[in-house]
Amino acid sequence: MNEKDMTLVEHIGELRKRLTIIVVFFLLAVIVSFFLAQPLINYLQYTEEAKNLTLNAFKITDPLKIYMQVMMILALFITSPVIMYHFWAFISPGLHDKERRATLSYIPFSLLLFVGGIAFSYLVLFPYVIGFMLNISDNLSIQETIGINEYFQFLFQITLPFGFIFQLPVLMLFLTRLGIITPMLMTQYRKYAYFALVVIAAFITPPDIISHLIVTLPLILLYEFSIIIAKIGYRKFLKAEQQQAIEEQQSLSEE
Repeated sequence: MNEKDMTLVEHIGELRKRLTIIVVFFLLAVIVSFFLAQPLINYLQYTEEAKNLTLNAFKITDPLKIYMQVMMILALFITSPVIMYHFWAFISPGLHDKERRATLSYIPFSLLLFVGGIAFSYLVLFPYVIGFMLNISDNLSIQETIGINEYFQFLFQITLPFGFIFQLPVLMLFLTRLGIITPMLMTQYRKYAYFALVVIAAFITPPDIISHLIVTLPLILLYEFSIIIAKIGYRKFLKAEQQQAIEEQQSLSEE
């Protein structure tokens, strides 16, 4: 049976099979992450930003909590290629052959952009934010006693959102390649997108104009880059649709 002609029950069965595979890979990734979590936590504790800080555990469960959170984040990252592949495989029967090949190639770029977003926030934004906060404490003559749980929660809050935000070009390319959105639509709603990005930047940065600009400007540039990428994807979508129409017309004429 052609996959395009699958019934709803068969689609549900297919989805359940793929979810089962993802869960199995995730459990294996958790085992791998168990051995990777401690070196990563130790590294994050002794980086340039944290070496002058004394991190304290205010609850006996704080170290375990951090260990488990880092494990889960690592496991999700390790599993993410499998998740994206099976998402692609589930929707690919509804795509043309060229669209299948093109959208499959987005997976490694998506991972690179995620790592790039994390690297940008950790290397550029996070040191500035930590310095800003400590400078306020010094000016107010406040001795900070920093909990390890609060430190890592703050680290995750600053870095992880950027990993997902940097997926914007790939997401826009994917949606335009499927014909769901168009570059014209993105351009039309640019001012609303800018407002949304400013709000997002306000949520993940301290209340000072410099850190806000450090986040907002890259997000706006990322959106503009996404429009350029979307134009490329949309042209390919139109070309694929035109080719499909020609093939269908030829098929009808042969009959």
